[in-house]
Amino acid sequence: MSEPEESWWDVDAGPIVRSFARTGGRTRPTRDEFNLITLIIATNTDTARHGLEPEHIMILRMCTGAPLSVAEIAARLDMPATVAKVLLGDLLDMGAIHTRAPIALAEAPEIHVLQAVLDGIRRL
Repeated sequence: MSEPEESWWDVDAGPIVRSFARTGGRTRPTRDEFNLITLIIATNTDTARHGLEPEHIMILRMCTGAPLSVAEIAARLDMPATVAKVLLGDLLDMGAIHTRAPIALAEAPEIHVLQAVLDGIRRL
């Protein structure tokens, strides 16, 4: 028996797991509280023994001690942000994490300040 010329398997890509397989077919989080810069901090890492998926446990470990943004979590887990949001929704429903809006570091500068900077750059 000969192998087909085209295969769905890409050796360079490695094993492929569809996003919906990680979330049990769900495509949206149970709550709409997450955007890419929402900060996540683990509050209850003891939930690991309650049958969580490995991705849930990894999120809890990453967010213990210091908050991480949704974008950082998705990047570290190498998954789409939408999948990370579904998993985070599960953890939020369990009380295993808290969310927090990022702290604004500075107010937007006045338009005249931006214009002065632009004028200075143009003079260079």
